[in-house]
Amino acid sequence: MEYKDYYRILGVDKGADLKAINAAYKKLAVKFHPDKNPGDKKAEERFKEINEAKAVLADPEKRKLYDAYGENWQYAQQGGAPGSQRSGAGARGGFDFSNFAQGEGGPGFSFGFGEGGEGYGEYSEFFQSFFGGGGRGSRRAGAARGVPGQDFRAEMELSLEEAYQGAERMVDLGGQRLKLNLKPGLSDGQNIRLAGKGGPGIQGGPNGDVLITVRMPPHPDYERKGDDLYKDVAVDIYTAVLGGKVKVRTLKGEVNLAIPAGTDGGKMLRLRGLGMPVYGKANQFGDFFARIAIKTPKHLSEKEKSLFRELAEIREGQFAESGGG
Repeated sequence: MEYKDYYRILGVDKGADLKAINAAYKKLAVKFHPDKNPGDKKAEERFKEINEAKAVLADPEKRKLYDAYGENWQYAQQGGAPGSQRSGAGARGGFDFSNFAQGEGGPGFSFGFGEGGEGYGEYSEFFQSFFGGGGRGSRRAGAARGVPGQDFRAEMELSLEEAYQGAERMVDLGGQRLKLNLKPGLSDGQNIRLAGKGGPGIQGGPNGDVLITVRMPPHPDYERKGDDLYKDVAVDIYTAVLGGKVKVRTLKGEVNLAIPAGTDGGKMLRLRGLGMPVYGKANQFGDFFARIAIKTPKHLSEKEKSLFRELAEIREGQFAESGGG
């Protein structure tokens, strides 16, 4: 059986880190993807090799074992190869990528090549023999406990308002329709796991999972930091000087914000409990911070200018009488 040099297949050196491996994989996977090379058997085989190489080199345990034995891989069988890693390039198993990306759930879903790679085809005989995936040399590891199926990865776009209220999304996983009930408080980069909905297991191993990463675009009005929200609030100079109230729109609704007399621009005023819901914790919320931006009046009349000059003279006189202190 031919030894597979996974480093050569991806075009990286043996010291390559995960970032370099992912970058090499994505570049090659795009080039040799069967959708871009319909009917090209060589491209299809190359794509399988690329996925298999990524499955090993991106998995710390598999890579450690692979590096330890190298071309003497036959000896690994004697010690027993690891039997379950979910980042491998397993079969598609009927997983419907196009429906999941564009189904009734809307355009918020998209599949990428992810950390585990996109599954296509089966493990090679070399892979199965080395890691216990069902090949001729895998009697000790593979037959004993099977190999878990591949984890599939997807991305889902969610607005800040949806994250605040919670949302429902319908997805289609290989013809199986599922409703996702998204709890309030989800944040950008957070993962949602659908256990057992990924690739099928090998030799009785459990199915993989579907991991959905939430992507939340920047909001035009609010800045989110953890569970707190920040918003620039314009306050006219008269209210800033004399004090008063201004209306502020939060995700919970419009509130009256008290502005203390003599408020400076840039001051932060806190509204407790009006931030984002704390994910997974009922009735707990972050805070809302209003950043005060003084709104200077424009297009003053001559009378208004005269009154401002008078105020300035009064302030200068008071400053002089106090000795500048």
